[in-house]
Amino acid sequence: MIENLIRRSRSCRRFHENRNIDAETLKELINLARLSPSSGNLQPLKYIISNTPEKNNLIFPCLAWAGYLKDWPGPQEGERPSAYIIILGDTEITKNFGCDHGIAAQSILLGATENGLGGCIIGSVQRERLRDLLKIPGRYEILLAIALGVRKETIVIEEVKNNDIRYWRDEKGIHHVPKHSLSEIILEL
Repeated sequence: MIENLIRRSRSCRRFHENRNIDAETLKELINLARLSPSSGNLQPLKYIISNTPEKNNLIFPCLAWAGYLKDWPGPQEGERPSAYIIILGDTEITKNFGCDHGIAAQSILLGATENGLGGCIIGSVQRERLRDLLKIPGRYEILLAIALGVRKETIVIEEVKNNDIRYWRDEKGIHHVPKHSLSEIILEL
């Protein structure tokens, strides 16, 4: 059932960096995004694939990793993603990408989870730096980066306590993600 897939699809930030993801797998994930709904069926999204240490090393320092984990600068060497998909919007098709990139990113993460991979959608990107490093033409707006790899961490969902939605790690390194209950988010109007 899709609920089980969604429960397993968590934002993973530590990976087995030495386990490569081949370009064909990344293309299959992008194909899921391609097949997903697009506002007005404009299909303005384009993608950059990275699965080599050289290209990954250009992307990694352009990303911020976990806002609630103030003492953690991001994955250390050996735990970094082995691949990335950068989602771009083609401004010659439209200047308004709506939620297309969110839909595409979720499709990619669900496909990654189904294939035994972990991933993290990252919106905090040093866009101009990344544009320069990857030589991305100006017509493309950098929308999101998706980090991908074989998971190296355990992630659990738990109930929100005291209205605190901040994720955290325990002494064993297990990543805890608080979620509101269904009754808290459905309004009876």
